Amino acid sequence: MSSKNAIVFIDGNNWYHNVKAWFSKPGDIDLQKLADFVCKKFNLNLLEIRYYNSVPSISDGELMYYRHMQFLSNLEKQGIIVITRKLQRNSTKEIIAERKEILNSLDICKDCKPLIEAGFIDSVGAIEKKEKGIDVSIVVDMISKCIIEKQCDCCILVSGDADFVPAMELIKKSKGEVISSMVPMGYSNELKSKFRYLILKRYDLTNQCMKSYQDIKK
Repeated sequence: MSSKNAIVFIDGNNWYHNVKAWFSKPGDIDLQKLADFVCKKFNLNLLEIRYYNSVPSISDGELMYYRHMQFLSNLEKQGIIVITRKLQRNSTKEIIAERKEILNSLDICKDCKPLIEAGFIDSVGAIEKKEKGIDVSIVVDMISKCIIEKQCDCCILVSGDADFVPAMELIKKSKGEVISSMVPMGYSNELKSKFRYLILKRYDLTNQCMKSYQDIKK
């Protein structure tokens, strides 16, 4: 029996801040090896890796900005699809308006649209400030790739953020498979209680997912 096809969606901001508790340089972890490791655990065929990240302004510091852009460029050289948004803050009203605009731009049937809108818009909750666009992009792409375009059988979310639960529930109801994976720090219990999951251990990352010396020198 052939394995199912999976796309890995990495919430870069969430990944970086949680992994930093273990590794002072999270960038030393090879995301291709990480995706391969998770897919192997679930006997899934890896189709592609999508990495989502905020991009700081050059006014926040030239060194930090150029190091970050170099990091993203290196990911693209590996074949990882990089999706970025400028780092800024949004009000709840602006987030809802942006999500509605994105939904209206998608080719969704009239029966599916209310279900997607319920999970996509209502998940904003009472948040007053939030990094703009990253979680929206991940949710839209997960729904598009798995439900609308049917490019994959399974979505693997590398994030510990419970904000993704409504979208993942929708994919699950639509007969798609969803899996989450994260280190123990910042890993939502709601994600682990509702979907298949993999807790990444420090030993696993150190022995299976680190860049080689030659890669770090580049």
